[in-house]
Amino acid sequence: MVLVEVTITHLEMTSRDQLVAGKLPPADIALHPAGVDALALIRSTHNRIAAAHHWLSLGWSEQRWMNLLDRPGVQCWIARVDVDIIGLIIMQRHARGDVEITKFGLVPEWVGRGFGGHLLTLATQLAWGLGSVDRVWLATTSIDHPHALSNYRARGFRPFRVERAPRQV
Repeated sequence: MVLVEVTITHLEMTSRDQLVAGKLPPADIALHPAGVDALALIRSTHNRIAAAHHWLSLGWSEQRWMNLLDRPGVQCWIARVDVDIIGLIIMQRHARGDVEITKFGLVPEWVGRGFGGHLLTLATQLAWGLGSVDRVWLATTSIDHPHALSNYRARGFRPFRVERAPRQV
């Protein structure tokens, strides 16, 4: 492992009207709610997405995952096209009226095939649909997918904080 300095960009949307829908994908995406009972599927999907981007959650224990999924306000969806798993969405509704998209991504074999913008649109719509929401936000890093930041900005998210931090990769 090597220590690198990464840029962490926090982005937000403060009105559902700010959402700019991504283009429709070549096939329909179905979102399937998933909870603790689907922990193995959630972890394997997460790890397929996270490995290339050195997500800190790659090393999480089963107990840490169970604690996350049992937390009030946490919701998870597995994205599928037909029977194929293509991605993952995890979000946390916070007490102060905002929703954080904590995990979002496509599995590697579905990257670059025209699904990411629409999946982010669906995730953002889900977040705004969780009741009285004042803000939807997320964070990305400079070692995430090269198009992650531009996808978030294209959907209407705007940076509200940028920081630099060391990370083992």
